[in-house]
Amino acid sequence: MQKVFNELTTAFRKHDGVLSEEQYTHIVTKYTTLLEESDTIFILLQASGYPISHIDDETYRLETCFTSHKAQRYCVIDIETNGAKPGTSQVIEIGAIMIQNGKIIDRLETFVECAFLPEYISKITGIEPTDLIGAPSRKEALTQLRYFMEDAVFVAHNADFDYSFLNASFERFGLGNIGNPKLCTIELARRTFESERYGLGYLIETLGIETATHHRAFSDALCAAKVMEKSFETLPEYVDTADALLQFSKSSKKERRLKKEEG
Repeated sequence: MQKVFNELTTAFRKHDGVLSEEQYTHIVTKYTTLLEESDTIFILLQASGYPISHIDDETYRLETCFTSHKAQRYCVIDIETNGAKPGTSQVIEIGAIMIQNGKIIDRLETFVECAFLPEYISKITGIEPTDLIGAPSRKEALTQLRYFMEDAVFVAHNADFDYSFLNASFERFGLGNIGNPKLCTIELARRTFESERYGLGYLIETLGIETATHHRAFSDALCAAKVMEKSFETLPEYVDTADALLQFSKSSKKERRLKKEEG
């Protein structure tokens, strides 16, 4: 499904956020199997969190292209794990905050049941094996997160790690791929304000983020949200939609200069 997400997004951006039935079908039928027709793939896209809508019988659109970056819903996520690789490790804590118009509108915080917690992980996080006894199972916790995320933009500090780890975990428990657009607060911060380093621990200190407990999921998610808020203060005027924000967070200096000159 990741190929479908990527190719559709490229096509939507090329056509101002809108695709005809023919354009949409041409893309998704490349990945159609005997069990998945294009209409079925549309249902799977929405279930995965990909922000696509079918606004009439002939038109599809990518909602992030039509939603202002302020009005967009952002699911800021952090996870703690008992190892670095999802194939041999698991999530032990999930923290997530839903933000819209600069306000927290929902939150999710949970431990995850785990039979093995290395001592070094306990030292880093402060999480003890007893904290995980009786916690929701992996499938229960991941399912809860899947419903919580809906089609919001997936936000995290060093987002590639959280996104890939959770994507592999979702697949393992039959929850499909993550189709939510991804925004990394490190990448965004580097393009919006100067700092000697952009690690979360360093930014917590330099930005004066209070009540932070580093390496705990909900606290780190809240801190990442604060970093995003700081970045929003200095966004260029041309970053008007959520999709423009996503593209800006990946842009080169040359691309940003050209955009500024166009404006």
